Amino acid sequence: MQKLIVLTLLAFIGISCTTSQKLSSKKPYAKLIDTSHVFARNFTGMAIYDIEAKKTLFERNADRYFTPASNTKLFTYYSCIKTLGDSIPALRYVIKEDSLIFWGTGDPTLFHPDLKNTRVFEFLKSHKNSKRLFFSDGNFTNTSMGEGWAWDDFNDYYSAEISPLPIYGNIVRINVNKGELIPRPLIFENSFYKKDGEGSTITRILTDNTFLVPDSILQKTDYKQDIPLKTSTGLTQQLLIDTLKRNVNLLHIPVAKDAKTIYSMPSEDVYRLMMQESDNMLAEHLLLLCGAVLKDSLNSSFVINSITEKYLQDLPDAPKWVDGSGLSRYNLFTPRSIIKLLEKIRAEVPQQKLYSILPIGGQSGTLKNGYKNTDKPFIFAKTGSLGGVYNLSGYLVTKKGKTLLVSFMNNNFNQSTTKVRKEVEKILTWIYENQ
Repeated sequence: MQKLIVLTLLAFIGISCTTSQKLSSKKPYAKLIDTSHVFARNFTGMAIYDIEAKKTLFERNADRYFTPASNTKLFTYYSCIKTLGDSIPALRYVIKEDSLIFWGTGDPTLFHPDLKNTRVFEFLKSHKNSKRLFFSDGNFTNTSMGEGWAWDDFNDYYSAEISPLPIYGNIVRINVNKGELIPRPLIFENSFYKKDGEGSTITRILTDNTFLVPDSILQKTDYKQDIPLKTSTGLTQQLLIDTLKRNVNLLHIPVAKDAKTIYSMPSEDVYRLMMQESDNMLAEHLLLLCGAVLKDSLNSSFVINSITEKYLQDLPDAPKWVDGSGLSRYNLFTPRSIIKLLEKIRAEVPQQKLYSILPIGGQSGTLKNGYKNTDKPFIFAKTGSLGGVYNLSGYLVTKKGKTLLVSFMNNNFNQSTTKVRKEVEKILTWIYENQ
């Protein structure tokens, strides 16, 4: 009997020691969060996964849903690498007798101010065997703004509208220098009107492409501003005619079964700009591009449902995913599901390429101005921020060479985003130095 009691006690002590070791191994991460005055009133979630050891190192609220903001772009990027090839499909087209009929694919690169794509322009401009050009929007069933977007962001560059054939990034880029205002595209040069008084920005009328310029802006030197255009099929037609110097007629018919595809530029270049600059316009249209490839259907919900059903059934928690960019407050993901997604992405993309596409701490993109106090870059990740939201999810390479998947999510705070961002940086730097 005494022997049995002793064995039971030893077994209990063994279990207790094992549990204690597990808890102690997690304690540093928990302490970093729990002792932070910055996180004291946040809703904070975190998941850390050692990809080589295939082991979860820490979880805090990892099964709870958070507003992801631009962490959503990781889901869009995964959709693209599972759907698109090495080049961006630019147009679908057919030639009927003397006519060229073409459909947009959502390709966002045509005359985009930060990308170089001339192939579509050259194709449409020089197709002399086709005397007549017809543009159809019959494959576009999306809304111009995403579900759950804030309507009063319409004047801000990050809320560019969604359209089947974006041109100039669906923005007007304005340069002001000592009274001279030059818009790109120039078709809008007569759409700007002086507005008496002070003002910090040029504003567009909500319902159309009329722009009001405060006197104080006109006096500035080297002032720049990007403003989303109010998109429409008619505006696309006008921009095409103005740029191609050819007449373009309109149709509203579905994509022909025998339609061919012309490609514009390397996909990787577009992914890199989307991820590093957190470009919402690129993200929304890359998602549409997936629909064009899957079913000649430009509809965000169709793509999200298709990708979720085919590739994301093994996520720990079903995502509530509604747009490509993360502008919507309706998106909801858990940290542990993002960890699973990061694992999937890493299995698809070679490490060197993947790290070059993501923002790099201290070097590029939205992480360029942080993470400078280490001997080498160690964080390759996507940030995401909205009012009261700051998240970071990606890959952390420790000083010892371990690769960790990290999803660090902070919601519902009522303080400076900068404070939260710096606290996240402090904790991730500690992990780099000590794990």
